[in-house]
Amino acid sequence: MKKETLKIIGNERLTHDAFAMTFEGCSYVKPGSFVELRPDGFFLARPFGAGDYADSKLTIFYRVVGEGTEAMTKLKAGDEISALTGLGNGFRTERAKRPLLVGGGLGVAPLYYLAKDFAARGIRPTVIAGFRSARDVILRKEFEKVADFIVTTDDGTEGYRGNAVSYLKNNSADYDYYYACGPTVMLKYLTEFALNGEVSLEARMGCGFGACMGCSIMTRSGSKRVCKEGPVFDAAEVIL
Repeated sequence: MKKETLKIIGNERLTHDAFAMTFEGCSYVKPGSFVELRPDGFFLARPFGAGDYADSKLTIFYRVVGEGTEAMTKLKAGDEISALTGLGNGFRTERAKRPLLVGGGLGVAPLYYLAKDFAARGIRPTVIAGFRSARDVILRKEFEKVADFIVTTDDGTEGYRGNAVSYLKNNSADYDYYYACGPTVMLKYLTEFALNGEVSLEARMGCGFGACMGCSIMTRSGSKRVCKEGPVFDAAEVIL
């Protein structure tokens, strides 16, 4: 964990409510880890998964859900923001030779960094990305450069009609291990279908490094903190 001041070099709208913010001057963060950002005027920081990282440049993806994220949309290149970086445990990529990445909504964003990491080592993963509708699809072109990218939408306006887990249940996929990030309900159904993988959990985090205990959850091996022992957990360990 490091306390850093990051300079914004881009803040781009991707869809009607999703944005990508890029910073420079960030220490290394691994796929699956997260950062905590505190916009000026707000007491509590907010956690964001690492969506991409290269050469000290970090990209996070966010959706407007409250006053804090609304304020972030007003930030521009040259502005600075206080951050805690390199938080949490990341994905254990050594476990997969034929990886499957399963994402739901904005949960697909951290999987892009993971897909790039696999591609850099000569492994092309399969990605199943679920969205509400065609207008919510993000990162298609980016994913298609490094992965076999499958889109599902709840309303059928693009790709497979249904969610990502439904697609997996009804279509064969060649994989030996999966990595998933998305809404809790999606992760619940995925872990009921298959346990040979890892899931990245979301939680309200007060501190981001395990001191406040506010993000504690019960697992099959006892109480654990999403920010410290997670956010990535073995699928067989979590109770959803």
